[in-house]
Amino acid sequence: MTDTYTANTTPAEAARWLAPARSVVITTHFRPDGDAVGSSLALARALTARDPETRVELWYAGILPQYLDAVIGETPFRHLDTHPPTEADTPDAVVIVDTGAWSQLETLRDFLTPRAERTLIVDHHLSGDPPIADRRIVDGTAAAAAQLVADLCAELLGCTTATLPEPVANPLYMGLATDTGWFRYSSVTPRVFHLAADFIAAGVDHTEIFRIIEQRERPGRIRLFGRAIEALELHDHGRIALTTLTESDFKLAGAKPGDTGGFADRFLAIETVLVAVVLNESHDHAGEQITKISMRSKPGPEAIDVNKAAATLGGGGHARAAGARYAGPIDETKPLVLAALGAS
Repeated sequence: MTDTYTANTTPAEAARWLAPARSVVITTHFRPDGDAVGSSLALARALTARDPETRVELWYAGILPQYLDAVIGETPFRHLDTHPPTEADTPDAVVIVDTGAWSQLETLRDFLTPRAERTLIVDHHLSGDPPIADRRIVDGTAAAAAQLVADLCAELLGCTTATLPEPVANPLYMGLATDTGWFRYSSVTPRVFHLAADFIAAGVDHTEIFRIIEQRERPGRIRLFGRAIEALELHDHGRIALTTLTESDFKLAGAKPGDTGGFADRFLAIETVLVAVVLNESHDHAGEQITKISMRSKPGPEAIDVNKAAATLGGGGHARAAGARYAGPIDETKPLVLAALGAS
């Protein structure tokens, strides 16, 4: 195993490795998003379609997306916040999708550490921790983990991505669409559009997926965005848009902790803004105050690599989208974020 976060296996090799497994746990990063849910759900369904006797369970930690019940169906899943791993959990294989970083898998550190030899990572992020898994499918140029999982699912089922079963293609489309901002981000390539077309050919109802994900807003989330607008600050001659949300903001808006998704993207609509930042006050499981940092940046000749900025704060992600969790209050976090982004 190399000591760099790169691929060391292929979808075909990974499919052959998974084939004899009778029990598989599939997990992802804390607070799973559309790509994490879609990729893990599609792989679980592909494994079950390949062999109905294979026991597959999805493990999720942190706040779950409100649309989860609408997409997961009868696929077994466990919420680790209430049902953590026990000594009785001894799967033949573990697959981690959409991350390969300890910072996003802290809930599972004790479980994963002794199981590296039976763990596979499928990820499209630029950085991670190689010791987590002996096997890795990693491609930082992929627009979503779903793009890589699609190839693995096709290998498992002996088909093409255009002939995947609809229950498998559906969550893959969800992952691909949400992680590309519904095909708006600079990560979109011809391969992404071809893959989306393959999923639609497989029977995906793309308008229904959009409705489930994007047209189920709760009033509390809309009110919270209003508070984010009120708190908006422009820094570095309008180059950086930054807003803060305290726990009081959530309470007054009637919002939930996971309701900030997509806020940073909206502030990129400001003409002068190259980077948008949302700082979200919260507490960890031990009750310690933390600040969650979400950063998004525009593509172009002046583009700012927010993955590098997030890395200085202990986080990571992609060049255009990254985040971190800082152990401290918002007022302490703000100057550190601005410095990381090179604000003058």
